[in-house]
Amino acid sequence: MLDEREAIGKRVRRQRLRLGMTQADLAAKLRRSQGWVSKVEQGRIELDRAKLINEVAAALHCHPNDLIERPFIAGKASENQWQVAAASILRELRRYDLTPTFDGQPRTSRQLWQETERLHRLRDAAANVSILRVLPDLLREAQALAEVATGHEREEAFGVYAVCCKFAHTAAHALGHPELVAMSCERASWAAERSGDVVLPAVASWMRVWDMWATADWHDAITLSDKALQAIEGEYAAGEPLAVRAWGTLQLRAAVSAARAGLPQETEDRIRMARTAAERMVVSEAPVFDRHSLTFSPGNVQIHSISVQLEMGDHAKALLLHERADHEQVAILPGSRRGYHHMDIARAWLWDGNRDRALAELEKAEKIAPQLVRNHPVARATLRKIVYAERTVTRERLRRMSDRFHLDG
Repeated sequence: MLDEREAIGKRVRRQRLRLGMTQADLAAKLRRSQGWVSKVEQGRIELDRAKLINEVAAALHCHPNDLIERPFIAGKASENQWQVAAASILRELRRYDLTPTFDGQPRTSRQLWQETERLHRLRDAAANVSILRVLPDLLREAQALAEVATGHEREEAFGVYAVCCKFAHTAAHALGHPELVAMSCERASWAAERSGDVVLPAVASWMRVWDMWATADWHDAITLSDKALQAIEGEYAAGEPLAVRAWGTLQLRAAVSAARAGLPQETEDRIRMARTAAERMVVSEAPVFDRHSLTFSPGNVQIHSISVQLEMGDHAKALLLHERADHEQVAILPGSRRGYHHMDIARAWLWDGNRDRALAELEKAEKIAPQLVRNHPVARATLRKIVYAERTVTRERLRRMSDRFHLDG
């Protein structure tokens, strides 16, 4: 894993030289020192924040995956089979406006929505590989229904198709497949506009905001969030449950964007508005089916309030908010969300100098969402820093002991 850190530095250097940039040029773009760039290229500084990775990639005019070499190739062939499913999904998305290759009669939209509940459960467990395996057939069937249905049933078929694209988008981000990320986002927007669902286009914009982070376009991400918020403002004001969820989720997206843009007051304002939306959510005896699969809740607002502090480099405040959090609300979040949260707390403890607690949090994250964590660049960077620090301490202890034993020669 230490070799991996050095390899990232070499890829930064190779891309910089490919563009004919000096270290001073790159440093100026990043508002860093030339010495900092030199240490990154030597593997002596870890790119351990998504904001940092994305900004370096944007300055070098490449995708972040080009620097961190995603997707990571596992040692076992069986662990790489998800790429076969990803290729099948891409095939379906490319032929979105052609006659679907579907034998027989497609099920009703009601039945297809019920089928998406399986995807919700897999998403909650961060089982991204399993999600990709389910999607090709479901996309094909939703497209077939849209082909033969009319009126509201046809609109619902497009709604199912758009939400399937959202699941593909989330899994592709987690596993590191930029082509699938981009195409699923485009197709989600296309289908959402045909769905008759007034909230679904805003959900598609929420996906686009995530993609803007890859190019460090923080201000554009805020602008797009606001455009989507404006589109559902009336439904939110009326208390429409799915609009409230989408509104809160978009505010959280905007909060992360503002934190990465270095806008602390706007970050706090967005968290506050998301918290207000969470308070408006009414728990009834018959909960609303979250057909858009947005994991918005008071617990989700709490973990985002911690995450944005880390984005702004304030690990002490992040740990304080973690201590004050309602851990019962966090505990009921889906596994994918809790996995991200424990990765964040691991980073906070590491920056605080407590490697033992950092490792314990990283172990919790891996136990909850193994596929997500083992393949996540920030989790890998955090573990590398722990390993490197432990080796450094061990070397120093051995040096001192050898001195005491007079083993210099």
